[in-house]
Amino acid sequence: MGWIGSLAALALIGLMLVDGFEAMVLPRRVARTYRPARLFYRVAWALWRRGAHAFAAGRRRQMVLSVFGPLSLLALFAVWVAGLICGFALLHLALGTPLTQARDADYATYLYFSGTTFFTLGYGDVTPEGTLGRGLSVVEAGLGFAFLALIIGYLPVLYQAFSRREVTISLLDARAGSPPTAAQVLTRLGGPHNLPALAPLLAEWERWAAELLESNLSFPLLSYYRSQHDNQSWVAALTAMLDTCALLLAGWGGADGYQARLTFAMARHAAVDLALVFKTPPRPPVPDRLPADALARLAAQLRSAGLAARDDAAAAKSLAELRGLYEPFVNALADHFLFALPPLLPEKPPVDNWQTSAWAARSPGLGALATGSVDGEHFD
Repeated sequence: MGWIGSLAALALIGLMLVDGFEAMVLPRRVARTYRPARLFYRVAWALWRRGAHAFAAGRRRQMVLSVFGPLSLLALFAVWVAGLICGFALLHLALGTPLTQARDADYATYLYFSGTTFFTLGYGDVTPEGTLGRGLSVVEAGLGFAFLALIIGYLPVLYQAFSRREVTISLLDARAGSPPTAAQVLTRLGGPHNLPALAPLLAEWERWAAELLESNLSFPLLSYYRSQHDNQSWVAALTAMLDTCALLLAGWGGADGYQARLTFAMARHAAVDLALVFKTPPRPPVPDRLPADALARLAAQLRSAGLAARDDAAAAKSLAELRGLYEPFVNALADHFLFALPPLLPEKPPVDNWQTSAWAARSPGLGALATGSVDGEHFD
C-alpha cells in the first residue's frame, strides 16, 4: 500500500505541475482533454452561468459575469497549490516519514506539515526526521517557492494581452458605435471622403484578430475577461469586423477587396478555432440577424453614404453565403460566454459610449460630431 500511495502522490504532484506549466508558460494550446484547468473552467463556468441567470438581465447580471474571469484565475491557482500540498502530504504518509512531536501522525498532520513547508513558514513545531523526510521537505519548499514565483510572474503577461485586446475594442467605439455594427463602420469611415482610411482600419483589425487568436489559444482564461462597457465585447468586435468585410466583399463600397479578404480570413480563422477550443458547436443565430426588410434598409443607408452595390440582388446572395461562413461560429461563442451579437444595422441611431455621461445629458452637437458633419459641412 505504501508504494501505491507513493505512486498516486507522485502522479498528483506531476499532474499539477504539468497543468500549471501548460496553462501559464507553454505558448500554445495543448489539446488534451484530461487537463485539470480545462475541466475546472468547464465546470466552474457552467455553475457560474447558472448562478448569473438568477439575476435579471442588465447591469447586475453583467457585473456578476465580469467577476468570473479574475476570480477564476485566483481559484485555479488555489487548486494547483492545494493539489501540490495534498500530493506531498500523501507522499509523506505513504513513506511513513517520522515527525518530531507526532510519532503516530495521521494524514491531517502530514497535510499541516506539507502546507507549512510549501509556503516556507518554518514554524518548527512539526519537523521531519531522517534523510528521506528532510530531503522531501527541501524539495517541496524549493518547488513551492519556484511554482508561486513562476505563476505570479506570468500575471503581467496575461493583463498585457488583455489590455492590448481592450484598447483596440475601445477605439472601435467612435468608428462603429457601441455595440459596434458594420453599417456604422462603412457609413462613418467608408464614405467617399474617408474611403482611404478604410484599408488601414481593416489591416489593424487583421492584426487584432491574429493577436486575439494567439492570446486566447495560449491563455483561454482571457476569453472570460469582459470589457469595461456592457455593450462591448471581443465577440461583438470580431463579429462587427466580419460583417464589415462581408459587406465589402459582397460588393458594397467598391473599395479594394484585397485587405478585406485578408481581414475576413484572419477573423474567421479566429472564430472557428476559438469555437473549437471551447467545444461550442456552430449554429446559426435565431432569429436572422439581417432579414429582408433590414437588408433593404441597410442597402439604402449604404447607398445614401455613397457605397452602392452594382447589383443589389447579386450582392445580397453573396452576403448570405459569406455570413454562413462565420455567423454559426460567432453565435455559438456569444451563447457560450453570454454575449450579445451586434446587429449589422442598428434599429435606431446609436449613442456611442464617449457621447454619454452619468452627470450630464448628451449634447446635441455630439451626434453631428459622431457622424462627421456639423451644420452640413463634412470634415475629416
